[in-house]
Amino acid sequence: MAFLNGIFSGRPPRLARLPSGSFTVDAEGHVVSYTLPQSFPESHMAEIGREVLAYFRGAAKARVRIRELIVTYPALRLSARELRGGAIVFLAPQAYNRS
Repeated sequence: MAFLNGIFSGRPPRLARLPSGSFTVDAEGHVVSYTLPQSFPESHMAEIGREVLAYFRGAAKARVRIRELIVTYPALRLSARELRGGAIVFLAPQAYNRS
């Protein structure tokens, strides 16, 4: 809704810079440490961490040994590694390439 308010008020919406850094989550999904900018909400880190942990747990339940997850979006690359129940997640912006 704030986005629409910015459009209709005549002010352009503020664009957020894509995050670059990493964070770790424990087995419960709590953020333990991070190198991301303080402007990146810890709630976003926790949500990403929970999804990554759910992926690793689902693979373990299916008896598929997966040590690393890589998700590539057009503007962002997410890679995660399992850490004995927790995980470390790396976020890196991708160069936008117009062909």
